[in-house]
Amino acid sequence: MSDTLEVFWRPGCPFCTGLRLDLKVRGISAQWRNIWEDPEAAAIVRAANGGNETVPTVRLGEVTLTNPSGREVARLLGN
Repeated sequence: MSDTLEVFWRPGCPFCTGLRLDLKVRGISAQWRNIWEDPEAAAIVRAANGGNETVPTVRLGEVTLTNPSGREVARLLGN
């Protein structure tokens, strides 16, 4: 499993902003990929969400979470 935590987001998404703040408070870093600027990221999000561009979507290796809380992301990381 890849150890890079990826967060797929788009500008103006309040859920993305909330997750970004929650992860920052928890000291969790991630690679943030804007689905409006990164076609590969948009395709990953659509594949994980039945064709929808639902964000935030988080991926760690082959595990994907849609609109998770910071707590869920921390649990995924084993924190």
